[in-house]
Amino acid sequence: MIKDKELKQKWFDYFQKHGFRKINGYSIIPESDTGVLFTTAGMHPLVPYLLGKKHPAGNKIVNIQNCLRTTDIDEVGDNRHLTCFEMLGCWTLGECDKKNMIKLSYDFFTKELGINEKNVAVSVFAGDENSPRDDVSANAWKENGIDKVFFLPKENNWWSISGGEGPCGPDTEMFLVKDQKPCSNDCSPACDCGRYVEFWNDVFMEYQVKKIGEKPVKLDKPNIDTGMGLERTLMVINGYESVYEIDGLKRALNLVKSKSKNQDERASRIIVDHIRATTFVLGDEKGVTPSNIGAGYILRRLIRRSVNFARKLQLDETVFTQLVDMFVDEHKEYYPHLEIKREFIKDELTKEIQKFSKALEGGYREFEKVISGIERHKEFAQKNGENVENIISGKSAFRLYDTFGFPLELTKEIASERGYKVDEAGFDEMFKRHQELSRTASAGTFKGGLADDSEKTIKYHTACHLLLAGLRKLDAKVEQKGSNLTAERLRFDFNFPRKLEKNELEFLENFVNDVIIQDIPVKCEEKDLKKALEEGAVGSFQNKYGEIVKVYTIGDISKEICGGPHVESTGCLGKFKIIKEESSSAGVRRIKAVLE
Repeated sequence: MIKDKELKQKWFDYFQKHGFRKINGYSIIPESDTGVLFTTAGMHPLVPYLLGKKHPAGNKIVNIQNCLRTTDIDEVGDNRHLTCFEMLGCWTLGECDKKNMIKLSYDFFTKELGINEKNVAVSVFAGDENSPRDDVSANAWKENGIDKVFFLPKENNWWSISGGEGPCGPDTEMFLVKDQKPCSNDCSPACDCGRYVEFWNDVFMEYQVKKIGEKPVKLDKPNIDTGMGLERTLMVINGYESVYEIDGLKRALNLVKSKSKNQDERASRIIVDHIRATTFVLGDEKGVTPSNIGAGYILRRLIRRSVNFARKLQLDETVFTQLVDMFVDEHKEYYPHLEIKREFIKDELTKEIQKFSKALEGGYREFEKVISGIERHKEFAQKNGENVENIISGKSAFRLYDTFGFPLELTKEIASERGYKVDEAGFDEMFKRHQELSRTASAGTFKGGLADDSEKTIKYHTACHLLLAGLRKLDAKVEQKGSNLTAERLRFDFNFPRKLEKNELEFLENFVNDVIIQDIPVKCEEKDLKKALEEGAVGSFQNKYGEIVKVYTIGDISKEICGGPHVESTGCLGKFKIIKEESSSAGVRRIKAVLE
């Protein structure tokens, strides 16, 4: 039996031995605007490097990335789907030696993990009008002794980033073949019969889609992205029937079951998964909290969904904070921010549960208003010889969901008890509209929070460095907690225990404007991370940095680790003016400012 920490160590040891350089994982909240709210894959934060930008750590890198996906949220609770998971990944940037990577993959799962090659099947791309059949990969597998090779179409063996734009290409996937009969003569890894369980994926990023709807074109510098889902791999190699048999998830599941008055395996698994995801999101260095838009909306949905299933189990929600402690203890070695933010996670979770409890009370009252309205309409219609069906409109169902936190399942359940149905198609349409609004609201997290690469936005980026320097004059413990920059304004989040006084805001304005008047050059250097920190460089998100970093220095005013871009000197910024100071979340304040 292999434990999760053992698998992680094997992963790093193996690839470092073969010339790959270890880098830290990135935030679970994306920094680049790729149209998604969370980091959904290990390669997600590396897109600029996959498109040709030079990585500070070189062209062969390896890491472990915490990811979150909600596209399969309705599948969570089965034996293998999770919203939050860890991805073991390594990359070869600027070259695509398929035979070498397949050999590395083969040796790792046979020699390091002890998987019998006779129990392994692989799939490769069958080809289409835009890209040829991947005979190179197929032959490489056969040369290594794998005889179960399946050619599958694009829907099975072609990888592209969410949304369709960006690097893409054929992949080869590895499966453990379970000891069960084929479902048919055509049984293959494309089936859902359960005979084939995927545990690894090598993506050959030879192409790029420059615009949605266009054909993929060849990349000048192709790459290889290989990824292994930690939880599913542990399930496969240990012979488990579900991911919830892995040590950490199993302990959490046993706790939920022991405290529940009613027993429901799926509901218990959903709670474990969602609170684990909640722990990672609240514990992230960027400090996302529950809200009605963007990533905060998804976080709120996960928490409220957990509460709903807890009520089904007659489980006291105080168990949730016990789960948080369990997950923090389990993962703090690889994710140190979890330990730092342990109490913050539990406080925010408890506050959201309390809000939802109040919302549920209001939701039940709103539901009764909806029913009363329909009944009055029926009575009026019947007087005119018309019939009105007992259907709650999609708009009403979505209001219950969006305003009062009623999951659709809960609305359907209590509606059914009253002899009503719900217009699910109408609800889905309203939900899609809301998703589009959320995506629009979340767009605007380019490099370092930049909405774009325009001249004005870059000026705001430099102004943020000056603002942080000023804040650290007020309190040396101040750290950046997030930023959002557009061509119209900057928004800067930082830790601070109270509201800033009027004289403190005046000091900040004067401090920044004084530096602007001095027209100080902005200097950029690439340095070893350790050396940069020793020299006094400020790095608010150290967990995401590689070993080689960029350091931007503004005289003796500011020295920050940052990916850029910045202006050449401060004199071009204009006049700095604070327009608002407010609370962002517990212990975090927010300043909005403009350059005039």
